[in-house]
Amino acid sequence: MRFLSCCRFKRTDKMKKSSLKTSKSSIQEIKGTKKYDDGDALSTISRSVSMNAGGKQRIIAEDVIKHGVRPPAEIFTFRELANATENFNPELLVGEGGFGRVYKGYLKKTNQVVAVKQLDRNGVQGNREFLAEVLTLSMVHHPNLVNLIGYCADGRQRILVYEYMHNGSLEDHLLDLPPNKKPLDWHTRMQIARGAAQGLEYLHDTAHPPIIFRDFKASNILLDENFNPKLSDFGLAKLGPTGEQDHVSTRVMGTYGYCAPEYAQTGQLTTKSDVYSFGVVLLEIITGRRVIDNTKPPEEENLVDWAKPLFKDRGKFTLMADPLLKGKYPVKGLYQALAVAAMCLQEEASTRPLIGDVVTALEYLAITTDEVTSETDTGDK
Repeated sequence: MRFLSCCRFKRTDKMKKSSLKTSKSSIQEIKGTKKYDDGDALSTISRSVSMNAGGKQRIIAEDVIKHGVRPPAEIFTFRELANATENFNPELLVGEGGFGRVYKGYLKKTNQVVAVKQLDRNGVQGNREFLAEVLTLSMVHHPNLVNLIGYCADGRQRILVYEYMHNGSLEDHLLDLPPNKKPLDWHTRMQIARGAAQGLEYLHDTAHPPIIFRDFKASNILLDENFNPKLSDFGLAKLGPTGEQDHVSTRVMGTYGYCAPEYAQTGQLTTKSDVYSFGVVLLEIITGRRVIDNTKPPEEENLVDWAKPLFKDRGKFTLMADPLLKGKYPVKGLYQALAVAAMCLQEEASTRPLIGDVVTALEYLAITTDEVTSETDTGDK
């Protein structure tokens, strides 16, 4: 089943004159009737977002609505979000990616600090990612998935509003740290890995139909004030195979270095593709190295290629630990974490573990490392 499907759509003059901002009043009107249900509201969202997109860009939400999704809590006007971000003040910019910019904002009416993601208005793909994100985060709810508060679709504006994550992304605390920034300790790293894996487990095993995240990477793992991780950026999410299917075929998208070999080569996508990407991120968590780093010697530029021969020599495992840890990690825990990463990074998708098995292994590591690490620290003092 395709998450984003396109069809031909003939717009009438009346439709051309309609503004996307009418979606707010439309949903309020629906809610006022006794026959209101979440499917009606989400269908209205789909129609309003699609109306200005043109025939081939119209995205149909019926398949998703069948599975009992519910609309986001709030639909904002552009003026509301401009006020919340001080007219998208560059000083409030907290992140920037391929799909747009993210600002820290404040909603006066709810006394709430939020993250406001303004998608690139010039991107053709942006309309699809916008709707994919709204629909996906309306379907799924889990402590390790970022919470979508609402959205804005005024005119050409495509803006998403999330809960604000005080510690930014995993990338901010793991890769290319400035000298004055404290690195993550081993136990926190394992807790982050476990939580991120639990988010994927929910998408793969609990969501119906299953959802393939498709762009799992350090910058898409956000951290709250207690460093609890939440997966974010569902613009590339895809409904997984159902029935007798064992994969879905799709255009290859994602981030270079994180994509599974079979997906990059054939476009055949499965939940095991996410498992491979998780293995890459786990290796980054352990080593503190980027998946692709052109500042390294040629033989070390690609993290996975550098690690594979080291996986075969137990005597070299400690060479793979992040130097910023300064030896403060349980050796047995390091070995086990590297074993999990190596299994996730198997070339053949069928030989990779299920994400549920990965969660089980990481739960053990996250629980037991506290005691072992404290013993190591005591020995150093």
